[in-house]
Amino acid sequence: MKLKSKHIIGFLTVAVLSSCDLTRTPEDTLSPEAYFENGGQLELWTNGFYSQLDNAETVVGTNADDNIDQTLGDLLMGQRSAADESGWTWTKLRDINYFLQNTDKCTDPEAKKKYEGVAYWHRAYFYFVKVRRYGDVPWYDQIIGSKDEELLYKARDSREVVMTHIMEDLDRAIDMLPTGKDAVHVTKWSALALKSRVALFEGTFRKYHGLEDADKYLKLAASAAEEFITKSGYKLYSDGATPYRDLFNSLSAKTEEIVLSRTYSSTANVMHGVPFNIVNERQGFTKRYMNHYLMKDGSYFSSVPNYQTLIFTQETADRDPRMYQTVLCPGYVKVGESTVTPNSLNSLTGYQPIKFIGSAEYDGANKAYTDFPLFRAAEVYLNFAEAKAELGTLTQADLDKSINKIRDRIKMPHMELTYANSNPDPLMIEYYPNVTKNANTGVILEIRRERTIELCMEGFRIWDIIRWKEGQQLTKPFYGCYFPNAGEYDMDNDGVNDLLLYTSSTGSFKGTAKKLGSDVTLTNNESGYIHALKSIPVEWIEERDYLWPIPASERVLSKGILTQNPGWTDSTNF
Repeated sequence: MKLKSKHIIGFLTVAVLSSCDLTRTPEDTLSPEAYFENGGQLELWTNGFYSQLDNAETVVGTNADDNIDQTLGDLLMGQRSAADESGWTWTKLRDINYFLQNTDKCTDPEAKKKYEGVAYWHRAYFYFVKVRRYGDVPWYDQIIGSKDEELLYKARDSREVVMTHIMEDLDRAIDMLPTGKDAVHVTKWSALALKSRVALFEGTFRKYHGLEDADKYLKLAASAAEEFITKSGYKLYSDGATPYRDLFNSLSAKTEEIVLSRTYSSTANVMHGVPFNIVNERQGFTKRYMNHYLMKDGSYFSSVPNYQTLIFTQETADRDPRMYQTVLCPGYVKVGESTVTPNSLNSLTGYQPIKFIGSAEYDGANKAYTDFPLFRAAEVYLNFAEAKAELGTLTQADLDKSINKIRDRIKMPHMELTYANSNPDPLMIEYYPNVTKNANTGVILEIRRERTIELCMEGFRIWDIIRWKEGQQLTKPFYGCYFPNAGEYDMDNDGVNDLLLYTSSTGSFKGTAKKLGSDVTLTNNESGYIHALKSIPVEWIEERDYLWPIPASERVLSKGILTQNPGWTDSTNF
């Protein structure tokens, strides 16, 4: 951990310096003419770019149709508005462009190449986040002075113009970055991983939202992912009896799979509160999410008789092993302990996450310092398979070098192209009604299933829903575990009842007791599914909600040159 601590301290140093605008250095300190001269200076500056990447707590706490907590967030709560939109920030872009305008002072050509590659990666990432949120945005590749009014108040460039520039920056990064493995800094491989992510998002967004050139981006996604798969040397972490679970509660990133991580350290006092938040925000998976898991023999859960009304111990039996490594299921033993922890319905839905949960010493507020994966090989495999499936060019060989490697890790039967397309799961058709309707529908649905399970709580789900144009699925009730009646239940399947759902009195019951109507709400009062956040309806306006509003204040400053996104209103007169 010493090496990582050194990197973190370097990042923090730049963050502190960046709070004082480094593009306006005091006269008695460094000037641009005296800086950017060697690799050490370039590294110090570019380390500051990493602060734009997602942090663990924000990612894990993002709600969608797969998991929820007590806060839900602005998107699901319908609280986005042009008056208080906060994502229209450009400081990090200024730092990146300022760097690129001054690297010609560096006398070390190899260092110059490497760190320019870092800057191009980060500019591509910065703009991907902006396009994903707003659609059209102004493209800037230079520093803007206070007198450059034409640039300061330019109109939004089309997403095609911006996406073209993003791809150009990523290609530069791929060519310029080092080829070694480095989970702390960007490399050629994290550039290929980012390109596959960006291009898949853009290709499927265009396809499902009726925009042109969808296939162009899907081909770029497939090509970047395939190069990563065949040349990077990354593989899936597969050690031990529970490799999927261990991947996410390891203090140090498993570098055979994790391409880039956000690094945390107790030594540098940079820690997060993911385990604390999961418990204290009562975060829980939804019934919709749980229904995605296949049976361990590869068959559909929807083919099990009465699957809709199975109780907790029945529905969790004989499922995809990732369920037991992601959700608190019967037999769960916390890391570092020897006794089983039963499901006490502490989460909103009764399906409590254990992904990212380690031993008890990390459960306190900001006490965890597990590295958080930002890019990993499994995502690239999924990007590759989905892009090929949407293009209609997916083969069984493609599945075998992507999805089926993921299946191999947890010893699940392989996905078979012919079977998937001949026998689409009716439950997946219900969950994704806007999916492409053609001969490849079944396998596209199966890849979506795999993606939903494999990447849960890693920040992808809400953006997948947006790019697939499935926003209406966010409005479905947040259902959890099924209970046929009030009474006692054996939640850990050990033969002893440990949970009581009661209406008036607990009697002599010694385990966990939950009162119906107050502690737990069921859909039929004394029976049915747990109905979490019943009083909070989610609304989704198709013509508006796939993009965020442009801040009204920015529209005023631009005197109306910045147009508003469709469906959003603000207080301006433009």
